[in-house]
Amino acid sequence: MASGVLALRRDAAGIAVAAALAALILGTLAAVAWQARGLSALQSWDWRAVWFTIWQAALSAALSAGLAVPVARAFARRRFPGRALLVTLLGAPFILPVIVAIMGLIAVFGRTGAINEALRAVGIGEFSVYGWQGVVLAHVFFNLPLSIRLILQGWQSIPVERFRLADSLGFGPADTARHLEWPMLRGVLPGIWLAVFLVCLTSFTVALALGGGPAATTVELAIYQAFRFDFDLGRAAALGLVQIALSLGALVLSRRMATAVAFGTGLDLAHGPVGPRGWRRAMDAVAILAAALFLLCPIGAVILQGLPRIPDLPTEVWAATLRSICMALISASIAAALCLALALTIAKTSNGWLEAAGMLPLVASPLVLGTGLFIMLRAHVAIDDLALPVTALINAVMALPFGLRALIPAARSLRADYGRLADSLNMTGLARLRLLTLPRLAAPLGFSTGLAAALAMGDLGVIALFATDQPTLPLKLYQLMNSYRMTDASACAVLLMSISFALFWLFDRGGRLA
Repeated sequence: MASGVLALRRDAAGIAVAAALAALILGTLAAVAWQARGLSALQSWDWRAVWFTIWQAALSAALSAGLAVPVARAFARRRFPGRALLVTLLGAPFILPVIVAIMGLIAVFGRTGAINEALRAVGIGEFSVYGWQGVVLAHVFFNLPLSIRLILQGWQSIPVERFRLADSLGFGPADTARHLEWPMLRGVLPGIWLAVFLVCLTSFTVALALGGGPAATTVELAIYQAFRFDFDLGRAAALGLVQIALSLGALVLSRRMATAVAFGTGLDLAHGPVGPRGWRRAMDAVAILAAALFLLCPIGAVILQGLPRIPDLPTEVWAATLRSICMALISASIAAALCLALALTIAKTSNGWLEAAGMLPLVASPLVLGTGLFIMLRAHVAIDDLALPVTALINAVMALPFGLRALIPAARSLRADYGRLADSLNMTGLARLRLLTLPRLAAPLGFSTGLAAALAMGDLGVIALFATDQPTLPLKLYQLMNSYRMTDASACAVLLMSISFALFWLFDRGGRLA
């Protein structure tokens, strides 16, 4: 009995975090459901927003997964100087602030961008970056790198010996694709498509900046409009219920469609398959070059336009910068503490319910949680007082699933390797945390903290609901864009991007050096 009480006491932090997460997520969702009182508040254009949300997410996911296949295949079977660096750089859009990427896409694909200049030179009509095509373009920009990395992992999961056996049997490229590559793709593509689909369902900033209008309004944008402009909480809550239902449906579907691909084990040889020569080699080079230009040119365009103008930024931008850094650090600290406590308890108890609690933030988008918290707190706190604390809290909570994916495996390894020794030495409390846990988990904890800080720094979700006279840097950037102060907006974008990457690098690098 005493040992059970002692074990419960040691696990109290993780259990408390799981309970608090469940209360926060489920409580806010319950508040949204209560305020909605069914779906009667929804009007015809709201249902059009639901249809557009599903349609654009499906199209964006299909394009992201489909375009990633030739690029991932080219990376898998080609070796060239700078390959590892290029693969790393292709992951930059994941932590790039969304509003900065939109600035880059406008610089390249906008009316005065390089693409439209080229189209006008050859007598072809202009491409508009606003509307549904802009929303899909931005979603592909953000999710193509993720799809490439996941499909590349699938290629690398095929043992090199299978490709060598195929060569010895005289397989041509078509035979290898049919017997090795296509079975792998059939296993990984549905999951990748659904992951991107879920991300695009809850995308707000892209629709806010590039969408709008009856033909390109997502559910998230409709929630914002109902909340911010109409102050129709019943309609905003009803739309929140629809968003939750869409997210839950996508999550359930992803679990049902997840399949395992078994190629057996190999000798873990370092070098992958050697790609065919001739025109296929040229096509691989074209695929890699096209992906690199598409993903890196918008970032480069923002840097070229904005970097020289940073010293001329107005005072209010620097105030917003300081505000954002403070909020990002607070949010990252909360996320790190919650993630560490929960990961250690999950590693010790192997409790599936605790792990499920850590994944609960995937059920609701930040905008839905912000709406729910406002409904719960509006009678007690002024809206201006809610903006920054709620933004910091929700950003910390939304970063938890990503942090747990990095920390749980490391915490389980720590428990298996050193747990019994630490228990035999009666090493508990702060001594165990300082001497064993933090040194051994420094690298994954630094990565997850840096990711949380970067995501919080660039967030333009919840803060847009509570827009006040104390904007964060992303909100200030959006306000500059709306005021057509594009010179200041470009400089602001470079500043935001630099700080986001710097925060991630500092925490990630610090964890690796600890």
